[in-house]
Amino acid sequence: MTEFVRYVTDNEPGSRLYAAWQEVDDPTKFVHLFIFEDEAAHEAHSRSDAVAAFEAVYTPELTAGPVVFTDYDLVAATMR
Repeated sequence: MTEFVRYVTDNEPGSRLYAAWQEVDDPTKFVHLFIFEDEAAHEAHSRSDAVAAFEAVYTPELTAGPVVFTDYDLVAATMR
C-alpha cells in the first residue's frame, strides 16, 4: 500500500487526497478515500498502471465479492 500511495503522490497531481483506513476489529476491511481535482483526474487515476498493479494484488484475496466503489459529494467538513 505504501508504494501505491507514493505513486499517487508523485504522479497524480489531480489526486488531491488519498487516505486508507483499516477496520480495527476486522483488519481485512478497508475504506479508501480519494478526492480528485476533477473527473479527468479521476479517470487518469483509474487507468494508471499503479491501480492495475494494486488490483492484481488484492483481487485474488477477495472472499466477499468484488470491491464496491461509491461516489459521495462533500456537504460539510472541518479540519484542524
